[in-house]
Amino acid sequence: MDYTGRELFFDKNDLIVSKTDTQGKLTYTNDIFLEIAGYTEAEVMGKPHNVIRNPNMPRAIFDLLWKTISAGEEIFAYVVNSAKNGDHYWVIAHVTPSRENGEIIGYHSTRRVPNHQVIRDVIEPLYDQLRALEQSATNRKAGLEKSMGALRDMLSNKGQSYNEFISDLMRG
Repeated sequence: MDYTGRELFFDKNDLIVSKTDTQGKLTYTNDIFLEIAGYTEAEVMGKPHNVIRNPNMPRAIFDLLWKTISAGEEIFAYVVNSAKNGDHYWVIAHVTPSRENGEIIGYHSTRRVPNHQVIRDVIEPLYDQLRALEQSATNRKAGLEKSMGALRDMLSNKGQSYNEFISDLMRG
């Protein structure tokens, strides 16, 4: 896919919704997901959710996301996604485990319009730093470790968990 550098926007009243199985394969998408991402339902059902992954998204954030939801906890995160045509769009995602008889059977994600000033002032500089650390390492594993270390240090310095950090940003 060629990335265009063009940003897409969606209405502040819209919710992008998707569900996956425990392996991250899409089992449900709402019409708004399909509209903004530019896919048909047939193109995405059963495919990995990362079909919309943007290369500017640090691996450390997704690593934290997957560890959190796999442990049965919810997470909020600013995420930049890619549409099928290479455009991108930002969301604030709320991802929760879906359970049946107490067992995690998949994940549910609801995304809303994010605060673009927070993205410019906080998220993009942080993500640029994390990606630079990931790319500076001699291999992917070492890059992820460096990036996760920087994220943990930043949160430790703030005395916050990741969700507390994001929650503060969402409040403005």
